[in-house]
Amino acid sequence: MRLSIGVRALVAAGAAVLLAVVIGVVVLLVTGGSDDAASGGGKCGTADVAKGKPVEASSSESDAMSPSYVTDGNPESRWGSAWGDPQTIQVDLGASMPICRVGIKWEKAYATAYDIQLSDDGQQWTAVYSTTTGAGGDVTAGVAGSGRYVRVLLRARATVYGYSIWDIQVNSGAGASTAPSLPPGATTEQLLSYMKPAEASSTRDTSQCTRCDASRVVDQDTATEWVTAEDKTGPAWVRVDLGAVADVRRVELVWGKAYAREYTLEGSWDGDNWTQLSTTDTGTGKVDDVPVTGQARFVRVSMKKGLSGGGYALWEFRIFGTGGAPIAPPGEAEVPSEPYSLVWGDDFDGASGSAPDPKKWVAEVGPGVTGELQYYTNNRNAALDGDGNLVIKAKREVTPGSKCPRDPVTRSTTCQYTSGRLNTNGLYSLTYGRVEARIKVSGTQGLWPAFWMLGADLYTGRATWPNSGEIDIMEHIGREPGISSSALHAAAYHGGDGIGGKYHTGGDLSDNFHTYAVDWRPDKIVFSVDGNAYFTADRAEVEKTRGPWVFDRPFVILLNNAVGGPFPGPPDSRTRLPQDMVVDYVHVYR
Repeated sequence: MRLSIGVRALVAAGAAVLLAVVIGVVVLLVTGGSDDAASGGGKCGTADVAKGKPVEASSSESDAMSPSYVTDGNPESRWGSAWGDPQTIQVDLGASMPICRVGIKWEKAYATAYDIQLSDDGQQWTAVYSTTTGAGGDVTAGVAGSGRYVRVLLRARATVYGYSIWDIQVNSGAGASTAPSLPPGATTEQLLSYMKPAEASSTRDTSQCTRCDASRVVDQDTATEWVTAEDKTGPAWVRVDLGAVADVRRVELVWGKAYAREYTLEGSWDGDNWTQLSTTDTGTGKVDDVPVTGQARFVRVSMKKGLSGGGYALWEFRIFGTGGAPIAPPGEAEVPSEPYSLVWGDDFDGASGSAPDPKKWVAEVGPGVTGELQYYTNNRNAALDGDGNLVIKAKREVTPGSKCPRDPVTRSTTCQYTSGRLNTNGLYSLTYGRVEARIKVSGTQGLWPAFWMLGADLYTGRATWPNSGEIDIMEHIGREPGISSSALHAAAYHGGDGIGGKYHTGGDLSDNFHTYAVDWRPDKIVFSVDGNAYFTADRAEVEKTRGPWVFDRPFVILLNNAVGGPFPGPPDSRTRLPQDMVVDYVHVYR
């Protein structure tokens, strides 16, 4: 999203003046009339370099209030604008020069909110002073920057009339600078905000959102988020202390579902005095990648208006640039390159009736989830067949003392079916590569065999589902015998709103073995059946249209043969049990 920088379309009485969208450089503002440019060096000159220079404005109330009057040196003449917001008035100094001070003599019709900006070309502007508490009178602003043009962007009037200025004076000083020195460091852009101290106006800590505090926006983990304490859309903020002054070049906001429609990015050197970096009132959520240029130790996003009743939520608040005191984030997972090699797998070789290899698979025990009707046993329903296959058997079998959703056949809430579910948690996880399995699925009404992956964070308790992420490589349901389904699930898209596709065959997938695979890379995930790619999830498109991409972390592998649930529907009179899901192998290539 491209954001305006403190500027909207200018509207004057009876005329609209389009102001160029600008990207602001924010530097510290020193108010007052000191002759010293700043601690950084240089003296601020006393000569008014704006005197007699050309002036343009967005509007004039009449010919008797010409913009040129602000530089004519006559204390009796003034400029007055049309009655509308916002307005601009700019002085052309004739050549680029260092600017150390700007003075404004207000008439009674002053601005309460305004920016002083500099530019070399009259198109791209740098904000060097900003206030929302202007009180009129004579203002002298010590600033730091350079430019040929000096502009005052007038954003809010103190009266019902337009804006009126008697005089604008500009002082120049070679070497003037109010900026503290940047520490030596890298000259290339890097992530500055990772694990830096973060604060927020409020945070949430409930059973639905545990420890959703400001620290979550700097942990480089889109499975954790910051959320406001209450579902309201008034003002809120999050700020990050970079540890030292940095050249800030880019800010990336990864929004939760409760995003801000109107927000402002601000920078500060001391955490008390803030200057606008960027602002928008047309936010659409998802991921905002905002280019900015400025020096700041503290960076803040101030949210002003959001979705009705939704509060605000941010997955990540990433700040990029040079300088600061960055902490290096953990190294990214190695991206596999072709040709691939087998790095992990199980060919299920072993004696008939033996359990799956305990060094590779963990048996999950207990009732199913998502409305399933089976009870998963400790490998009583999962065993090798002696011919190089794993068999996961779903059968009608009561488990005394258990509790499941009501079985529509028997009307009992005691689990009426058993099956098996295996995972690799604690034994093997991966990030990126090709994951495939050769499987002959079960196939009758109400059964739901699956080959899939879950984010390892789910098992450590760091994240809940669906925040942890899920990659469904193959799901098959008995009522659709010729279809294999794939899906991606995350906090912003899950359940029936997951992202996925379907592979259609002309026959019944339960009749034969088929190879189900996913090719998983940082920028995309490609799903295939028997080598036929049928669905691709593109990271850039997902982040642009659906929400955060959480598939850049370790995942574990799962196999199960479920009974019932909302996707396949419950067993009925057509259901034939027992049913086997037969797995020839599971392989991982990198």
